[in-house]
Amino acid sequence: MTRHFFVRRNLARLLLRVSRWKTVGEVPRKGILVGAPHTSNWDWVLTMLLAWDNNVQIRLLVKHSFFKGPLAPIMRATGAVELDRESPGATIKSLLADAETDETFLLGIAAEGTRSKGEYWKSGFYRISQQTGLPITLAFLDAPSRTVGWGPTFSPTGDVVADMDRIRAFFADKTGIKPEGTTEPRLREEGRQAG
Repeated sequence: MTRHFFVRRNLARLLLRVSRWKTVGEVPRKGILVGAPHTSNWDWVLTMLLAWDNNVQIRLLVKHSFFKGPLAPIMRATGAVELDRESPGATIKSLLADAETDETFLLGIAAEGTRSKGEYWKSGFYRISQQTGLPITLAFLDAPSRTVGWGPTFSPTGDVVADMDRIRAFFADKTGIKPEGTTEPRLREEGRQAG
């Protein structure tokens, strides 16, 4: 373990202890991380602490507006990847090239897409998983129990409704920092598949 990872892990453990949050679950080696519920900017901080506590780097897709001004170097240093929502294809393609060569590759996506309540999740995580063969890992935080962690890992079956039922069941008892901002795990594609 390099000194860099050792320092980060110890810092994460100190901050988690001071804030009374704990980490749980088994770390995946490769996959698409779907983090929820996403209701606060603190979600990003807790996700980074989860990664550092487990000595892994998450490439967390973050909208490009966060890379302006003094926040930009901090975002890059923590593994955040700038995503231009108008043209996400090039960013995703570059990251997926890394997935083929890196021993550990975790691409973090906030599928809710926003910290406020919406009608649907964004389906990019599902499409990327299907196209690349990378499994989906459900990462979560639960404010009442002050827990952040790794949930189950699975490969999509192509039955969008059944896969999303599995995701809904997992997140059903997880509560975000601002519960009123939670978007239920549902994709537009579910309606199309059912019809």
